[in-house]
Amino acid sequence: MSVLAVGVSHRTADVDLLEQVAVPAERVDKVLADLLQCANVSEAILVSTCNRVEVYAVVDAFHGGLSDVVDVLSRHSGQPVSSLYRHLYVHYAGAAVEHFFTVAAGLDSMVVGEAQILGQVRTAYNVAREQGTVGRVLHELTQKALRVGKRAHSETELDQAGGSVVSEALSDAESALAGLAGRKALVVGAGSMGGLAVAALRRARIGSVVIANRSRANGSRLANTLAEDGIPASAVGLEDLAGHIADADLVVSCTGAVTAVIRQDHILKRDKPLAVCDLGLPRDVEQGVGDIENVTVVDLESLQRRLADAPSGQGAARAAQIVAEEVRAYLAAQRSAEVTPTVTALRRRAAEVVDAELLRLDSKLPELDGAVRDELARTVRRVVDKLLHTPTVRVKQLAANPAGAGYADALRELFALDPAKPDAITKSHVDGEL
Repeated sequence: MSVLAVGVSHRTADVDLLEQVAVPAERVDKVLADLLQCANVSEAILVSTCNRVEVYAVVDAFHGGLSDVVDVLSRHSGQPVSSLYRHLYVHYAGAAVEHFFTVAAGLDSMVVGEAQILGQVRTAYNVAREQGTVGRVLHELTQKALRVGKRAHSETELDQAGGSVVSEALSDAESALAGLAGRKALVVGAGSMGGLAVAALRRARIGSVVIANRSRANGSRLANTLAEDGIPASAVGLEDLAGHIADADLVVSCTGAVTAVIRQDHILKRDKPLAVCDLGLPRDVEQGVGDIENVTVVDLESLQRRLADAPSGQGAARAAQIVAEEVRAYLAAQRSAEVTPTVTALRRRAAEVVDAELLRLDSKLPELDGAVRDELARTVRRVVDKLLHTPTVRVKQLAANPAGAGYADALRELFALDPAKPDAITKSHVDGEL
């Protein structure tokens, strides 16, 4: 069984397709359940963010697993399989591990170096664990990916290479408004992205903030954090968005709704400049809003264009080295672990032979003194252990190398180990793949 990663992101698809494939939080459970119903899938995690939708799955076979995962994504998104294949990226075995570590480190993000992806991966893992779609393989892989992501940020200047999609969107809004200090802001949505927006607005010395959210309790929580810093803030529902927009200079929308939250009829006419940051996927802002006079819309599509060729800096280069080191170490550990069942089977076979010979000795020399018999048994076991020690240690070391996949097979062949026994089963892989 190997790990398969299948996804679409800002690197392979436009926002229109990402919108179609995006999985709202309330539907993640259903998609995970559908994945686990597939014949070739035994574990699954779904990572769905504002610029990527990825499935990490443990599959029995590459082609069957890929077909299963793509079929589920196709059914969910309503996109034909043929259309999805043109925009999918697929990573298998060792390459899937490398991709997961790269994503967790923020190196595959629209804003290189952003740290929010770590929280998004952790959330995806927790949801999958609650749904029972995570087993040993994806548990170990995800925990390792999270540690790699933390290491990439703590040991490099990666955080200086980029902020976040929120900070980049607000940077564009700041340019459109000739500054954010002292301005009035409306934040629509009080989830994790809304929290990032509030924090960024605080740093930008915003004048006042209204937080509109379906749950006023969540909005009040964010408003209170601003009020504690002396920034006037209030929480409202979604009933009078038009009125709140009319009073604002800046709107940041990040709700996760499946339909547009901010429509043209919420604005109609604008006498003073208004910047609208649409960070939702699917879009929160109706496309015609950008055509209204004095209104500037900053969305994921415009950010995707601007950031496509942005330099990543030395921090990203060092983080990429860390990812490569961690991938090599992880794959080596996995290869070494794969030979363990065969080593265990060999030691069991040796113990069975020793036991059989000691029984034969008892039948031939029944009058043998018990103390002598025990000493003989200990001596024979010590001899066998010493004979097996060096080859079993060495075979684990050799198996850890990318070219060491055949050593377990050689052991089974040389010692006629029964492949039907679970402890004797291991799997041969090529070029360091899992």
